[in-house]
Amino acid sequence: MLTFIRQHGIPLWVYKASLLLAAAIWGMGTVVIKSTVDEFPPSWLVGVRFTGAGIILGIVCLGKLRDRLSAEGPQHLRDGAILGALLFLSYWTNSTGLTDTTASNSSFLTTLYVVIIPFLGWFIIRKKPTRFNIAAALACVGGVACVAYTGAGAFSLRFGDVVTLFSALFLSLHVLYTAKFAPGRSMTVLTVIQFIVAGLLGFAVGAITEPTPNFANLSPDTWISLVYLTVLASCVALGLQNAAVARVDPAQAALFLSTECVFGVIFSILLLGEVLTPSLFAGFALIFAGIVISEYLPLRAEKKRAQRAAEEKAPASCEASAPIRDLEEADAFMR
Repeated sequence: MLTFIRQHGIPLWVYKASLLLAAAIWGMGTVVIKSTVDEFPPSWLVGVRFTGAGIILGIVCLGKLRDRLSAEGPQHLRDGAILGALLFLSYWTNSTGLTDTTASNSSFLTTLYVVIIPFLGWFIIRKKPTRFNIAAALACVGGVACVAYTGAGAFSLRFGDVVTLFSALFLSLHVLYTAKFAPGRSMTVLTVIQFIVAGLLGFAVGAITEPTPNFANLSPDTWISLVYLTVLASCVALGLQNAAVARVDPAQAALFLSTECVFGVIFSILLLGEVLTPSLFAGFALIFAGIVISEYLPLRAEKKRAQRAAEEKAPASCEASAPIRDLEEADAFMR
């Protein structure tokens, strides 16, 4: 890593800052969706966002896309279609949830996917949850309870909160199946295919269940929002993240990326005027603690074990970190 940085003259802090910038772009994206879904229906929003992003990435990577599809087209199309369906479901439920919940709630509830992943992974990739995963899950359950607390001993989750929890579930499945399909596949090609599939599904569901937006009469703010989500949140942030995760320690990268939910709350307060109650603040704090426990601590523990194994000249022990690294890269590439 240090050799690469010296050769290219790019200090490590630049890549860390790129991860923070990507997290901030995605955090702002939640606020942008919240301010847009009242005028632009959720399914159509997903359709425009991912079809546009897929076309942009397809043009940029046209040569590679053509070569890999000609060599391994059926496999990439099959896997990309599955990932595209999961991507659509995760962002469709997220956007739909924002019609009936705050951007702050959505930011933290969606990020629960990092806690859900280890438990779903038990069934999909046959890797048991660790003590960190269990501790993180307990912290997040307490956090969701605080978010649902309405005062006077009553608890209630809005319709939008429940739908957003489904978004976290679908996003967890998306990350896990990305990790499962990635070996032997071009992630660039898979990304283009799944963006297009997710976008087309958005248009199809929108045409059946929602009124067609009048594109000619959209306000300038809505157009700006669509461009932001398509270009910045789906293309630029993805590029920043991919450039950085290959050069920043995975544990640190996970911590930087987990700040997405924090940025979401900050922007929702500053731009939407949302107010944090004491119970919401406690809930967000518990959820963020769960995210740190789930994302950062296991990677740090694996790094220490790998260092000890290297010192003891036991390469076999180092291989244990591979599944965690695969999930981290899948999470990083397909946010």
